[in-house]
Amino acid sequence: MSDPTVLVAQTGSVRTLTLHRPAALNSFTTEMLGRLRGELDAAAGDAGVRCVVLTGAGRAFCAGQDLADPAVAVDPARGERKDLGAVIERWYRPLALRLRSMPVPVVAAVNGVAAGAGANLALNCDLVLAARSAVLIQAFTKIGLVPDTGGTWLLPRLAGRAKALGLALLGDKLPAAEAERLGLIWQCVDDEALRAEAQALADRLAAMPTRALAATREAIDAAQTLDFDTALQREQQLQRVQGHSNDYLEGVSAFLGKRAPRFTDR
Repeated sequence: MSDPTVLVAQTGSVRTLTLHRPAALNSFTTEMLGRLRGELDAAAGDAGVRCVVLTGAGRAFCAGQDLADPAVAVDPARGERKDLGAVIERWYRPLALRLRSMPVPVVAAVNGVAAGAGANLALNCDLVLAARSAVLIQAFTKIGLVPDTGGTWLLPRLAGRAKALGLALLGDKLPAAEAERLGLIWQCVDDEALRAEAQALADRLAAMPTRALAATREAIDAAQTLDFDTALQREQQLQRVQGHSNDYLEGVSAFLGKRAPRFTDR
């Protein structure tokens, strides 16, 4: 049996998913996209998982779509065409939506190059840590395409229109430290510290009230397209739900009792 394209490991309540095609810089095939979506679904449905870490094997995080994969491969000599919109509909859109709707936080640990859909896969995660040697590349225009996997939505919201257009149009390498400065990622760390920093961050998130974390993500994402009063109403709705949670009772009890809380809702 061939090696799986996504490796799964768990430490405590943190599940780590490792993209595993190192010889191909972890570039996507439909097999790998399907496996990753399935593993995210499995983590979402497992009460023992309170945080997910997404990273890559070897020297890359993910180089984007593997252009040799039959779903997208073309023969220029024959003038062959492929319906890439169908590929996005079948594979990339569901993956991006799955990440944005996970019931637990997702941390991206970008260990090397993240290009094209690989870069935007990372940016779809809740918190992104990147090794100092890592680079993000919006490589789409270099092969006559537009950013996908949520890139056109994410980039202007994270970095502003001017920087988003520069990154998307030029497709230049963006070093991790600059990505942090622009607000595209949460933190740039030394290469040798990435694994430990990602695990520590995931452990911290796993000990927090996961329902509140997911609701916070939902509120912030929704507020980007709402007017102020509608955003206030959305906060009210979410707060009503959270006020009836066990974690709220536990948080207040721990605060009043001057002890560390033990959150259990999922």
